[in-house]
Amino acid sequence: MTVVAAYLYSDGKREGPVTLTDPAAAELEGNDFIWIGLSQPTAEELAAVQANFGLHPLAVEDASNGHQISKLDVYGDQLFVVAKTAHLEDDHIAYGSTAIFVGKHFIITVRQGSARSHSELREHLELTPALLREGTDYVLHAILDFIVDGYFPIAESIEEDVFKMEQTMLNTFLTREEVTRIFNLRRELIRFQRVLGPMLEVCRKLVNIQLPGVDEASRPYFRDVLDHVQRVESTIAGIRDVLISVFEVSHLLEQQRQGTITRQLAAWAAILAVPTAIAGIYGMNFENMPELKTQWGYFVVLAIITTICVALYARFRASKWL
Repeated sequence: MTVVAAYLYSDGKREGPVTLTDPAAAELEGNDFIWIGLSQPTAEELAAVQANFGLHPLAVEDASNGHQISKLDVYGDQLFVVAKTAHLEDDHIAYGSTAIFVGKHFIITVRQGSARSHSELREHLELTPALLREGTDYVLHAILDFIVDGYFPIAESIEEDVFKMEQTMLNTFLTREEVTRIFNLRRELIRFQRVLGPMLEVCRKLVNIQLPGVDEASRPYFRDVLDHVQRVESTIAGIRDVLISVFEVSHLLEQQRQGTITRQLAAWAAILAVPTAIAGIYGMNFENMPELKTQWGYFVVLAIITTICVALYARFRASKWL
């Protein structure tokens, strides 16, 4: 079902359902408006809405395409806003889009690939008629705020995973799978930042530029949405920095551990070199080796080997090589 909801609101209260071809919008006055919610509509449904509400064909074409970046366009006395939606699927961030047509007496949303329905938002707004009475610009703010609030769980979930990686990295070596996951998450965060950039620009325009259908009284609401997007963007940038530091610190710790092992092996090799060298000398089968005839020679050599090895071991321990 592509038409999720279509209602007339008068004085902030729902009056009744409308159809896509209802000519009621042209007859409305004051703060009355029609709110239509579409989800992946057909071309025929978009054409009906376009004809009934006088939507610009370029905006309708963009609304039918779910791969548009976030943007804000002005067509006469109408606003056209595209907001990218996002949700987390395992370690992958999946994206959709919500196109919003805003006129003085109508607001139409077209969702493409968005996982979150606006039904909950609509029900929440209908509980506060005083706010709905503000008109379509307040509904636009509520929709954008709803979309941006969906960004926070993504940032929080990835942030929690990254902190776990950071703790793991301090205790053990990162496995190949963990290193691969770090680079995958970093790639997803870069893409997410590319989505947040245009969304920031949309919110700045709504806050700073005089736009048709957007009253001065609604600007603080859009400023609040802008603050939320900036918070998400800052959080994502921080997570990226932590991811990079996790990889770099893990690499440094691995080098440090390898250096420690190398020093230990070198120390033991030096200690074992002493008996090996002495045994090698007396292993030569020459006739003229006076020490071979010495009565206590074996014990003297053992004592020398032990003394040198103990001295080397003590020296390496003092140098923290062992």
